[in-house]
Amino acid sequence: MKLKHLAGLIPLLYATSAIAIEPFEVKDIRVEGIQRTEAGTVFSYLPVRVGDKLNEEDAAAAIRALFSTGFFKDVRLEMQQGVLIVVVRERPSIASIEINGVKDFPKDTLSENLKMVGLADGRIFDKSALDKAEQELKRQYVARGKYGVSLTTTVTELERNRVSIVFNVVEGETSKIKQINIIGNETFSEKELKGLMQLDTPNWISWFTKNDQYSKQKLSADLEVIRSYYLDAGYLEFSVDSTQVSISPNKEHIYITINISEGAKYTVSNIEVSGPEKILSHKEARELIKAEVGDVFSRKVMTDSITKIGDRLGEDGYAFANINAVPDIDKEKHEVGFTYVIDPGARAYVRHIDITGNTKTRDAVIRREFRQMESAWYSASKIKTSKQKVDRLDFFSEVNLETLPVPGSNDQIDVSLSVKEKSTGNFSIGAGISSNVGLVFNGSVTQRNLFGTGNSLSAQVNTGKVNKVYSVSYTNPYYTDNGMSLGFDAYTRDVNTTSTAISSFRSSTLGGGIRLGIPISDFESTTYGLSAEQTKLTLFENSTLQLQKFVDDFGPTTSNLLGSVGWSRDNRDSVIYTTEGTVQRAFVEVAVPITSQQFYKLTYEHQWFYPISKTFTFFLNGEAGYAEGYGGKPVPFFKNFYAGGPGSLRGFNPFSIGPRDINNNSLGSTRRLIGNAEVLFPLPGMAKDRSVRLSAFVDAGSVFGQGLSASDSLRYSTGLAITWISPVGPLKVSVGVPLNKQSGDKVQPFQFTLGSLF
Repeated sequence: MKLKHLAGLIPLLYATSAIAIEPFEVKDIRVEGIQRTEAGTVFSYLPVRVGDKLNEEDAAAAIRALFSTGFFKDVRLEMQQGVLIVVVRERPSIASIEINGVKDFPKDTLSENLKMVGLADGRIFDKSALDKAEQELKRQYVARGKYGVSLTTTVTELERNRVSIVFNVVEGETSKIKQINIIGNETFSEKELKGLMQLDTPNWISWFTKNDQYSKQKLSADLEVIRSYYLDAGYLEFSVDSTQVSISPNKEHIYITINISEGAKYTVSNIEVSGPEKILSHKEARELIKAEVGDVFSRKVMTDSITKIGDRLGEDGYAFANINAVPDIDKEKHEVGFTYVIDPGARAYVRHIDITGNTKTRDAVIRREFRQMESAWYSASKIKTSKQKVDRLDFFSEVNLETLPVPGSNDQIDVSLSVKEKSTGNFSIGAGISSNVGLVFNGSVTQRNLFGTGNSLSAQVNTGKVNKVYSVSYTNPYYTDNGMSLGFDAYTRDVNTTSTAISSFRSSTLGGGIRLGIPISDFESTTYGLSAEQTKLTLFENSTLQLQKFVDDFGPTTSNLLGSVGWSRDNRDSVIYTTEGTVQRAFVEVAVPITSQQFYKLTYEHQWFYPISKTFTFFLNGEAGYAEGYGGKPVPFFKNFYAGGPGSLRGFNPFSIGPRDINNNSLGSTRRLIGNAEVLFPLPGMAKDRSVRLSAFVDAGSVFGQGLSASDSLRYSTGLAITWISPVGPLKVSVGVPLNKQSGDKVQPFQFTLGSLF
């Protein structure tokens, strides 16, 4: 006797059965039709047990429960003499998945994505998952501008209740933006507005930037850029009325039409400040607002002013300050007044500083860089400084800092710093190449974060035609708790100039020293050093008379005890990808008169970074060097200054600027001036990639003295350069063109350094 046959269709489960069912007691349960699924699995999902009294409602609930597992495509319940029989028909399993015609995506990546939606070998086949995968794949192609993509899916039934799935994809060509029209503009030309947009019609660099491929996200960003452009120019009522994106019948071309309303240009009629003066006086707040009555309205000026007021309140601990610029618009006069309403909120202090991600670096190494303390009043500048100092450790590839309100409190915040460790130690044997010193073999053992303590230990070997250096260095940046550093160096250096633009000689130097660093402030420090050097000189037949006279006067071996004092100030926003800030360095080295040499050297360097825009940075660098002997003794020629090549004057041969001998080889000299001006910018289409950076530069430099004035040897050059942090090491390439090449100058337009020479 059958109790009921229920079809395996979900909608019918909610319908009222036309058959009256007498409830009965379940004496036993039997499962039929299973092949892969264990009977225990069915029992675990079945909400009916032996001894239960089953009615029509319970039967419908049981069928729903089994269908919801996704294992079955048909479920029926039958009853024979008190035995409940569960008859199922299993969904087929996936025997194989094949993807054909895909070129834009790696097949391994597609297989992983299919697996995430439930399509993989051995999984139970679900038609809804297949439909979802098809739609997602098409969406990915559309996002890449391939609107003509064709996708067909074939499902083939196999023996043992299995299926094979084949995706056949015809990618088609990428649809290109054929035309962009802007309607409603009167103040600014269409060309000017289109120049603000990232999207563009095809041009000579579109193959790289992909800016001729439509993207909804890119269009939204472009519309916001245009809106900001108008609002910053005073058009307070500007609006984007509509955008139309159409595609040609052959799906090869895209047409974009943007309809805008400019409105009238507004000027500022009045500026007032409202808020508690005890916390921030209205006079001081007004000084932070850069707009003046009569100025053309600018949203940028307004938002910058709000930011400055918020930062100022943050210095006193008001982390939750809320500043609103309330407008008073006069549409007839086209004027707008603003009342800056300042609500400082409660003064907040830092409850906890949480550090995560430092699997190797000790917590104390990071915390000692913090200037914001726990249980102290919140300070926006101290938090910013703390992040900068952790970033300067150069132990992490990512440093992210957040301030989080404490739930249930209006006067507490937590500071969360998350870091991503990068390798700070390595053992390497390899090679580098440079246009000025040729092939260089190098080996090194370096650990900049020894056992996670922040201490640095390195042993390096570098060999080349010009320089051979073997050195061991150790530095403890926190020798004392207040930040004094202590370091030791031992080195041997062999210089051979026979294959360079320098007058021929060879020097072998053995030395060692001790360094002590004393911090003045967070971004300023002094260093003191004492080192001893012994230098052996070898001259050649073509060595100049000046070099021969030095060896005749002082012998082929000289010893020096050198004292040094250095000072530096560095407030760059990042040491890896600098966009703003300055660097100043001054260094004095003096030969103590108890040795055979008596001289001193002074060097000064000043760098300035200024952000022109979000992606362009202006960079100025100036260097000066001065050396002089005392006690009637000259400066050793191997301590002379040189210029030319990467790092000083690109486009000219390395070390080639300045006085020369009779063989036209550089002698170097006791005075040096270097100036560099650059505009730094990302590679087009790679604004978020901080491993590559381009620059346009102008260099100037002079090495003089010994009867030669600064103007006599002053040279200029200009060109382009690229810096790339490549997998095999940092790479710098420049193409420089001398602007005032003189007779006898040695030029080298293409120059590069790779690897350890960076």
